[in-house]
Parts: sequence; structure tokens; C-alpha cells
Amino acid sequence: MTATPMDRPLLAAGLMISAMAVIGVIDNYIAPLAQHIGLWQFHLTRAAFAWPMVAILPLFGLGSLIPVRLWAVALRSLLVAISMLFYFSALAMMPIAQALAGLFTSPIFILLITAGVMRQRIGIWRILAVAVGFTGIILVLQPNPSEFDMKVLIPVCAGFFYALGAIATRSLCAGESTVAMLAGMWITLGALGGIGTVSLMIWPMWQPGDEVLFVTRPWVWPMWDALPLILLQAVGSVCAVFMIIKSYQLGEPSYVSVFEYSVMIFGPFFAWIVFGQPVGGWQILGIIFIASAGAIIALRSR
Repeated sequence: MTATPMDRPLLAAGLMISAMAVIGVIDNYIAPLAQHIGLWQFHLTRAAFAWPMVAILPLFGLGSLIPVRLWAVALRSLLVAISMLFYFSALAMMPIAQALAGLFTSPIFILLITAGVMRQRIGIWRILAVAVGFTGIILVLQPNPSEFDMKVLIPVCAGFFYALGAIATRSLCAGESTVAMLAGMWITLGALGGIGTVSLMIWPMWQPGDEVLFVTRPWVWPMWDALPLILLQAVGSVCAVFMIIKSYQLGEPSYVSVFEYSVMIFGPFFAWIVFGQPVGGWQILGIIFIASAGAIIALRSR
């Protein structure tokens, strides 16, 4: 591919790595946040803080807030939002290395859906990437066949829906503004948060004295203890996505996407330094395998 005057690969890589560093830090605070409020309240309030920041992005020339095809952006937003519900649920239940490993199964699901459902031909390198990535997932999640816990599948569900969102982005939203898709995602997450909050008020899933889980906790008020962490997530998420958008504008997508896997380093490393979450040798090897699989898929897409 011939480089254009706007191509700045080093800056693009730096922005992507910076964005992944931000995400790797802020996502570690979901577990402490889960001690104060629930999943649905979190998404509703975070979206309320994030939306004004997204609304000003067109002032920086990043695109329009108005989608060309509303139904396509709405479908893509719903798929990505469902993925985020699974991912943040996993962050509250397990170490960040396991949650990220499940989320980053998305390139593998994309290939499987592309080959199995859309009947597109894939080569030997991508088949190898699927095998390497699956091995890495097993090493990081470390499921115990004798004591199988369904919660290990939660981040994998996040990866599956994120893959569907990525396919919808390419096949249905090719002509859409990145800002319109970002705004659609935040609106959908906020709406789902509101629906979940109201549903738990009407049909509570816990009794006084029970341990309230992150997913089933109803609206909590006051929420002053959670507010700083929600603001951290809102500001950090918008800043990170801003850098991701800019990175893809300055660099060739298949080159830039490889650097997304740096979050597999930043997230577990920060969790180890600040929260004392251990990462075993097999899990480190699994992270390397998953990142290698993503790199193979990205580079063979060029």
C-alpha cells in the first residue's frame, strides 16, 4: 500500500499504545467500583458523563454525530454494547488478565464467522493464528474440567459479540463517521444501563442481607464513593477512544491494530503492581500466544 501524506506510522503506534495504557489502568478499577454500585447504574452514569465529551468531538474535525444509516449504526452499537456488558461483568469477577484474554478472542471469532457463516476463504496462516490464539486463551483462563465454572465463559461472550460488532462495522457501517458510531455506542450503553436499573427496581433479584453481586445490584444512593471511579472511567474511556480514532486516521489499520494487544501487558502489569494480582508463568505465555495470534491475523490482512 502506498503511503499518503497523512501517514505517520510512528505517531499512530504511539497513540495506540498510549490508549491501551489508559485502558489497562482504568479497567483495573472496575473491581473496586463493583463494591459500591452495580453494573447497570455504572453504565448509565458513565454514559451521562461521557456523552457531552463525545458531542464536542466534531469540533476537532473527527466527523459528524449524525449517522448515514441509523439502523446499521444502531445494530453495531447494540452488539458492541452487549460485548461491554459481558466484559465489565467479567472485570468484577476475575483478574483483568482473564477478562482481557476473553475479550481478545474477537479476532478468532471474526475468522470463524467469516469462514463458517460468510463462506469466505481463509489461508493457512489465519488457521494457524486461530490455533495459537485458542491455546493462549486456555493458558490464561485455565479452566478446571473437574470444577468447571461458567464464569470463565463471560469474557469469551464479550469477545464473541465484539467480533460481531467488528463485522457489522466493516460490512454495514463502512461509510459512517467514527464519531457517529462512538456516539451510538454510548447512547446504547446508557440506554441499556437505564433499562437494567429500572428492571431491577421492578423485579429485584436479591433480598436484604444477601450478598449483592455487581450484575444484580439495584440503584445505590448516595453514590459519592463510586463517583470518582465513574469519572475516571468516563474521562479515560473518551480520551482513549479519541487516541484510537486518531491512530487509525494516521496509520494503516492492519499495522495499527497490532498495537492494541499492548493492553494485554499494561492491564495485568498494573494489576500486579497496584492490586497485587498475580500472573503466573503459563498465563504470561498465554498472553504472548493471544497477542501473536492477533499480530498474525492483522499482518496477513494487509
